[in-house]
Amino acid sequence: MSKKFVVALSIGLGIPAFALARVIWPNPPGAPVPSASLLPFLMVPAVFESLALGAGVAFLLAGGRALARLGQPRWLTLATYASVAWTLVSWWPHSNMHRVNTSLQGLAVIDWTFHITVIVAAGVIAVFVYRIINSPVEAGAGEQQRTDARVLETSRP
Repeated sequence: MSKKFVVALSIGLGIPAFALARVIWPNPPGAPVPSASLLPFLMVPAVFESLALGAGVAFLLAGGRALARLGQPRWLTLATYASVAWTLVSWWPHSNMHRVNTSLQGLAVIDWTFHITVIVAAGVIAVFVYRIINSPVEAGAGEQQRTDARVLETSRP
């Protein structure tokens, strides 16, 4: 999948997500209305969260094969694939659920559904990255890295 397609998909899904957020999660009765000066501080994160949703879906379509090529155990690759997607996709429903929440029970559901799962996902991603960083360099790749390092050193002023 090309980078242009991934960007287009992220934006193409992010814009409708932003537009539909208040349709899917209408403000509860009596919800405070933000002032004009506060509105940009609420809208900018909502734009990023919507784009993250699109990026998460794009990652689901494009990221699996790239992760699989890194040679980690299948269970860890699948867990990382799901974790990366979840950490991107979950912001949009998470923030909107916070916005419409009116009870402590709702807050507990949000904490368990989003906060704890993102913490677990971050841990999975950390394990995956740690294993990649500490994996032995493949035969031949080490020589290429040394050549790249020499080129960098000689090109510096």
